[in-house]
Amino acid sequence: MKKYLFLLLHLCLSLQLSTIPLCESDYACDPSIIDTTMLAFCKTSLSFQDRAQDLVSRLSLQEKVQQLVNKAAGVSRLGIPAYEWWSEALHGVSNTGPGVVFNSTIPSATSFPAVILSAATFNKSLWYQMGRVVSTEARAMHNVGLAGLTYWSPNVNVFRDPRWGRGQETPGEDPLVVGEYAVQYVKGLQEITDGKLKVSSCCKHYTAYDVDNWKGIDRFHFDAEVTQQDLEDTYQPPFKKCVVEGNVSSVMCSYNRVNGVPTCANGDLLKGIIRGQWGLNGYIVSDCDSVDVFYNAIHYTATPEDAVAVALQAGLDMNCGTYLGKYTENAVNLRKVEEAIVDKALMNNYIVLMRLGFFDGDPKQLPYGNLGPQDVCTDEHQELALEAAREGIVLLDNDGTLPLSSNDTEGLLIVGPNANATQVMISNYAGVPCNYTSPLQGLLQYAPKSLYQPGCASVSCTDGSLIESAAMAASSADAVVIVVGLDQSIEAEGLDRVNLTLPGLQEKLVNEVASAATGPVVLVVMSAGPIDVSFAKNQNKIGAILWIGYPGQAGGQAMAEVIVGDYNPGGRSPVTWYPQEYVEKVPMTDMNMRSNSSRSFPGRSYRFYKGQTVYPFGHGLSYTTFSKYIGLAPSTVLIPLNQPTTLITSNISSSRPKSTTNSLEAGERVIDVSSIKCEGLEFMVGITVKNTGDRNGTHVVLLFWKPPTSDKVSGTPNQQLIGFERVHLKRGEVKNLSLKVDICRDFIVVDGQGNRKIILGQHTLLVGASNERQVRHYVYARALQDDDASSIYTI
Repeated sequence: MKKYLFLLLHLCLSLQLSTIPLCESDYACDPSIIDTTMLAFCKTSLSFQDRAQDLVSRLSLQEKVQQLVNKAAGVSRLGIPAYEWWSEALHGVSNTGPGVVFNSTIPSATSFPAVILSAATFNKSLWYQMGRVVSTEARAMHNVGLAGLTYWSPNVNVFRDPRWGRGQETPGEDPLVVGEYAVQYVKGLQEITDGKLKVSSCCKHYTAYDVDNWKGIDRFHFDAEVTQQDLEDTYQPPFKKCVVEGNVSSVMCSYNRVNGVPTCANGDLLKGIIRGQWGLNGYIVSDCDSVDVFYNAIHYTATPEDAVAVALQAGLDMNCGTYLGKYTENAVNLRKVEEAIVDKALMNNYIVLMRLGFFDGDPKQLPYGNLGPQDVCTDEHQELALEAAREGIVLLDNDGTLPLSSNDTEGLLIVGPNANATQVMISNYAGVPCNYTSPLQGLLQYAPKSLYQPGCASVSCTDGSLIESAAMAASSADAVVIVVGLDQSIEAEGLDRVNLTLPGLQEKLVNEVASAATGPVVLVVMSAGPIDVSFAKNQNKIGAILWIGYPGQAGGQAMAEVIVGDYNPGGRSPVTWYPQEYVEKVPMTDMNMRSNSSRSFPGRSYRFYKGQTVYPFGHGLSYTTFSKYIGLAPSTVLIPLNQPTTLITSNISSSRPKSTTNSLEAGERVIDVSSIKCEGLEFMVGITVKNTGDRNGTHVVLLFWKPPTSDKVSGTPNQQLIGFERVHLKRGEVKNLSLKVDICRDFIVVDGQGNRKIILGQHTLLVGASNERQVRHYVYARALQDDDASSIYTI
C-alpha cells in the first residue's frame, strides 16, 4: 500500500510540475493521495498546537510565504491543497468573496436583512439563530466544493456618522448593541464544540474605520485622529466583546491610519491589544491589499519589504491580497523580519484550519459532513429571514392610519422608485437570494387590484416626468403607499453620502402624491442611513412613516404584513435620525464623539449629541400600548476596593468625618476600576411590562444609565444603553424581566487618558427611549474597603 501511495504521489508531483493538477485532493490529509501515518499534522489525537507546529516545521521559506495570502497555494508534496481564505457571510452566504460560488448544485442561499435592520430587532436570540442558519448553509456548500470555511464577517464598526456608506453593514451607533450583535452572530456562525469550529468568523474592520469616500477623502489615505477617551469607550468595545465574549477566531485590521499609524502596521493595536490584552485565539488578517495600500498610497515605509516586515512584526498573520506572498521571502533574506515571526503567523492561521477539521480527512466523515444542498434555502431558513425583516421594521410615525383597513386596500396605489425593488432589498455583501418578494409583490398578496406608479425611474430621481401621472393616480386611490429611499448608488462601500435628504426629486414626488391623495397616505423609507424626513412629518396628508432598512429577500412580504396589520411592528431605530443641518455643521472626518461648545461641535450619537433629532435612537412605535415600571433594584451598592486607595478628589465638600485609618476620605468621588474588586459586583434590575392595548405585540425594553457628574471626568454620556430585551405580550398580559447590571462594566466612565473610572454618588437607571416616558430609579454607589467599614459613605 505504501509503495502504491509513493508511486501515486510521485506521479501526481510529476503531473503538477507539468502544470496539470490532476491528483490534488479537495482536502488535506487524504490517505488516497499521501501516506498520512508519518505526518503528525494529520493525527487528530494530537493538540492543534502540536499539529500546526509539525506542519510549519516541514515547510521551506518559499512554501511558507505562499500560505500567508488569501489565495494560499497549498503544498502538494504534503498533500495540502490550495485554499481560498476569503469568503463572506455578512447576512447570508455571499459570493462577494472568491471562496464562494453558486452553480446549479446550489444556486442560492438564504438572504437575511442588511445588518442595520436586523439590529433594529434588538433580539439577541434571533441574531444567534441567524448565525447558525448561515453557518449551516456555508458548511453545506463547503461539502459540495462551493465554499470555504473562513468567513470575514461580521462588520462591528460603530455607525458613527449617518453619511457612512457602509453603515448598512453594521448593527448601529451604540457600542453595546454592536458588541452584543457580534457576540451572538459569531457564536451562531462558529458553534464552538471542544474547541472545534463549524465555520470561522472574523470581526472587522479594526479600528476606528468609518470613512470610505467623502468629498474626495478616501479610506486608503484617511488618518483617523482619535482621542484615547473615544477609542476606549466607543471604537474598541465591540471588538473587545467580539474577541473576549464571542471567542471569534479572526479579526481584520482596516485600511485607515489611527493617529498616524496604519492599523495593519500597529503593533500596539494588533499584538498588544487584540492578542495580548484580549487573548485572541485565532488569526489577524488585513483588509484586502491593506499592506499594499500603506506602502503605495501613503508611503508609510521605504520599500515593499519594509511594509511586509512591519506588518508581520505588528502581529499580522494573513494578507488579503498578494503583498506578503511577493515580498516576505526577500524581507527575511534581507533580515528585515525573522523567519520565526513568519512561522508564528502560519501557526495562528493553521490552528484555525485545524479547528475547522481541514486536516482531519474527508469532510463528509466529519461533524456537519452530512449537510448538503437539501440544507440550503429550506422553508425554516427562509421563514427566519422573513421573521428578521418583520421584527426589524420600525414604525416611525402613525396617527392611526396604520394598519390599513380592508377598505383602504381595495383600491390601493403603490408609488415610488423602491416600490418594486428586489436587488436593492438585499443590500451589499449579499449572495444570490433564494427568491425575492418586492414591496409591490408583498402588497399585491393583500390587495390584488393595486395599481403601481414608479414616480421616479430610479432613486436618483433626476427626471420628474413620471411624477404627474403618479399624483393623478393618487387622487382616485383609496389609499397610497409611497416607497422611497436609497440604494447602492447613493450609499455603498467606497461611497459616503454628503447629505441626509432624499436624492433628486424624491421629496417632490412624495409631496405631490400626498397632496393629491384623497385617502390615507403611508410613507415607507428603504435605506440604511437615516434620512431627514421632517418634510413628511410636517405634511398633514402623510399619516404614517415606516423604515424598513434593506429588508432582505422577504422584505416586501414583511412590509406588507405590517401595513395591513397582520404583524404588529416592534422594531427600534439603532441610530439617531439627525436633521440635514447636522451634517452641514459636522465634517465627516471629525472622529470626536463628544460635543464641544467652544467649536460648535454638537457631538455624535445619542450618547453625546446635544441637539434636535428627527427621531432619537431607540425610537419605535406599535399598534398597541405598553406600560412598564422598575419593580426590583437596589437603592445602594457598595464598591469593594482592593486596598487602601487614593481617590481623585473633587471640590464637593462633605460634613461627614474623614477616615483616619486609610486614604479614602469624604469628598473623594472617582475610583479607578483597577482599584475595585470587580468579581461578582453586579445586581439585577426587575422590570415589569404590561400590554395595555387591544393587540398582541412585542416590546423592546431598553435600560439606560446616566452617571453622576464630576469635575474630574469630562465628557460623560448623556445616557448610555446598558441592557435590552425584546418581549412578546398578548393584549392585557404582564411579564417580569430581569436585566443584569455589572458595576465594573455598566457604571463606567472613561477619562481623557482612556482610563476607566467609577464616579461615586447618584447613578440613574432609565427604562425607555429618550422620547418616551422614561421610568427612573436612583442607585447610590458607595465605596467600601475591607479594613475600614467606617469609610462607607454616599455623596
